[in-house]
Amino acid sequence: MSIQLRLTVMNFMQFFVWGSWLISLGAYMIVTLGFTGGQVGSIYATMGVASLFMPGLMGIVADRWVNAERVFGICHLVGAGLLLWASTVKDFDTLYMIMLLNAMVYMPTIALNNTVSYKVLEQKGFNVIRSFPPIRVWGTVGFIAAMWMVDFAGWTKSALQLYVSAGAALFLGLYAFTMPKCPPAKPEGKRSLVAALGLDAFVLFRRRQMLVFFIFAMMLGAALQITNAFGGAFLDDFKTAYPGTFGVEHPNLLLSISQISETLFILTIPFFLLRFGIKKVMLISIFAWVFRFGLFAIGDPGAGLWMLVLSMIIYGMAFDFFNISGSLFVDRESEANIRASAQGLFMIMTNGLGAFVGGMTSGWVVDYFTVDGVKDWQSIWYTFAGYALLLGLVFPFVFKYRHERVVAR
Repeated sequence: MSIQLRLTVMNFMQFFVWGSWLISLGAYMIVTLGFTGGQVGSIYATMGVASLFMPGLMGIVADRWVNAERVFGICHLVGAGLLLWASTVKDFDTLYMIMLLNAMVYMPTIALNNTVSYKVLEQKGFNVIRSFPPIRVWGTVGFIAAMWMVDFAGWTKSALQLYVSAGAALFLGLYAFTMPKCPPAKPEGKRSLVAALGLDAFVLFRRRQMLVFFIFAMMLGAALQITNAFGGAFLDDFKTAYPGTFGVEHPNLLLSISQISETLFILTIPFFLLRFGIKKVMLISIFAWVFRFGLFAIGDPGAGLWMLVLSMIIYGMAFDFFNISGSLFVDRESEANIRASAQGLFMIMTNGLGAFVGGMTSGWVVDYFTVDGVKDWQSIWYTFAGYALLLGLVFPFVFKYRHERVVAR
């Protein structure tokens, strides 16, 4: 089996684990368990809480002491057990704690997946910027496959979605130990205490352009968390006005158009990133979020279905041009001995602070626009669109980065 194929399987399973529950768990908690918007938002915010320190901590471990692929595998094995436990829980407090623990072991694997992929490709002499996106696109395919499996099986509002995720995590945890070795970087000379603890990745904050980049990465991470938490519940609320429609009967299939769009936009990243640079790519992502939320506000599963579909398509650009491009940018701007830690830092800002702010704030916004159990989704989505628009207006004036255009041969 070629190394590209092996990395493809790893990326596929990495996001299959997440796709099994990330989009549909919100509807399960609201419809089946009867949780409030604030409770749902706080459980999704556990990914943010965990990402504040766990990706950085695991990045330090992978940079300093233990092979990255082994850390990656152990995290998934522990996560498998936690997901099985979560499937048996009905009360908010216990489920919150379990999902927090699960987030503590899953969120680091996103950065570790990138780190292992980058290191293995470099070991084999591949160009990372050109070779990684076609591999990473299969991660999105895995996410879609998991969503479709849960939807077709009728488990979008059932705890069985967590069983699917647990089984995938168990397989990936074992598979990780068969990957090529990705040992910690050997330091040259005597290391300082800061370097020994892996805190030297925070030196990136001393560069103004990187500080601004990470701040906006955090703010865009908040936007991502919003639709993860409430996209399914939003579509489910149309069941009375639009009974039997595609979006109501198969919410995961409709939402999966977003991930299908990702697979297409991922393949365009090398062109856009090399030709236009990270600043323009990030700006495109920000305004894509404006349209994503705005179309949600005015669309519906009836005559307005095309607007929901267009919103799903735009999501691919919004996510990829920020998340994947950002990861590649951080890898390129970081020294070799802090790359795993730098990916962990990127995760802290996006899926840590960003996800926490997005999860908590979106829950409050949803509850604010909920009267007698009825949610004013149009006002909710317009609020989020206004937030993204503000980011788009400020970003080009504060992020100073000169891109040297590269024309691919």
